[in-house]
Amino acid sequence: MNWKQVLLVLKREYITRVRSKGFIWATILVPVGFVAFFGVMVFVTVWESDVRFEIGIKDETGAIVQPLIELNPARYLDHSALETDSLRTMVQQDAITGFIVIDEENIADDKNLELIYSGSGGMQLLTSIRSDIREVIRQERLRRAEVPQEIQNIYETSISLDSRRLTRAGEETDDDTVFLSIVGMILGIIIFAAIFSYGGYVTRGVIEEKTNRIVEVITSSVKPIELLTGKMAGVGALAITQFGIWIITFFGLTTIAGPVATMLMDQQTAGLGPEAEAAQAELPMLLDLPSLELNLIIYFVIFFILGYLLYSSLFAAIGAASDSDTDVQQLMLPIGSPIFIAYIIMFHTWQSPDSLLSVISSMVPFFSPILMVTRIAITEVPFWQISLSIILIFLTFAGTMWLSAKIYKVGILNYGSTASYKDLLRWVRQS
Repeated sequence: MNWKQVLLVLKREYITRVRSKGFIWATILVPVGFVAFFGVMVFVTVWESDVRFEIGIKDETGAIVQPLIELNPARYLDHSALETDSLRTMVQQDAITGFIVIDEENIADDKNLELIYSGSGGMQLLTSIRSDIREVIRQERLRRAEVPQEIQNIYETSISLDSRRLTRAGEETDDDTVFLSIVGMILGIIIFAAIFSYGGYVTRGVIEEKTNRIVEVITSSVKPIELLTGKMAGVGALAITQFGIWIITFFGLTTIAGPVATMLMDQQTAGLGPEAEAAQAELPMLLDLPSLELNLIIYFVIFFILGYLLYSSLFAAIGAASDSDTDVQQLMLPIGSPIFIAYIIMFHTWQSPDSLLSVISSMVPFFSPILMVTRIAITEVPFWQISLSIILIFLTFAGTMWLSAKIYKVGILNYGSTASYKDLLRWVRQS
């Protein structure tokens, strides 16, 4: 193989695509989308902090309304002196969001309470009111039963569980399982989408060259294997460039996101009351996410590149055997199926990364790029499993590259007919 020729094809493929409007727009729009998402998140938080839902309480027992007001003075109002019809009219006129009538049976006989309201507030409001009512009525029942305060304190005690990870090296670290589980899922989905996206670049590039008969000129000076290798490397370099820009932009934006969010919240929620201040405190906490370990980023890049190489060699062979996108769809099933199977298994791996199915599947070469990265993000994967997975992917890639080169050699000069699986097998035997 003449590596100079491969480099020439790589440069042509890379420069042509990196200058294309599609690449430029995609590279720009992803960071813009992240900024838009961040802006919407801040806007929604500020917007919701200014919304107030007022619930009138008609307390016929005289024991519940005051504790409710003390629990949330901005939400509950004492309307015990008003008639039910008056409260209904106030709801219809939007003077209050809703009302609750509390009588002795609600406390002593477990009679269900009823909230009559306009429908505003959604599930969050209903859940909050149920929680407040249960808390206050429980406290009143304990008081009537003359339960000593010490027993009430024990009853109210809620013991939480803090968790820390103990590494194989004996070091304790903060347990970021929830965050890392989300990261693992996202990384798996990114590789799933990237394989299809950049593999599609390779397929479409081959079909365009065949359709325009450019490939006849190229193959007169470049061997098919050199053309295949250069095309895959060029699109791979394109992918690394695009991901590199996105990663740098993402980390840059997340660095300034917290201070900017705090500044905006200070300006927008000033003087809006305790609920607004609570919302102001929550957003920076959400943005203060745990940092990703360097080895996770390195493994993501490694498995992304290996997964791309493995599948792009097959995508190139499919492109060489096709004359149109319709032909591609007919031949895509054997290649697309493993990717979708891995995508389905990923949801199991996300919930149980150390199960037998997750471990075995993550070392199957056609599944590894998606599943192993997901496992690495969530749990501590033994190094021998990662190493074995990488070796198996590389060996499988060598086999698919050999197979695809044979199909590519014949297929790029085959015009006017749709190749069947039988034709592909014949081309492999002939070349």
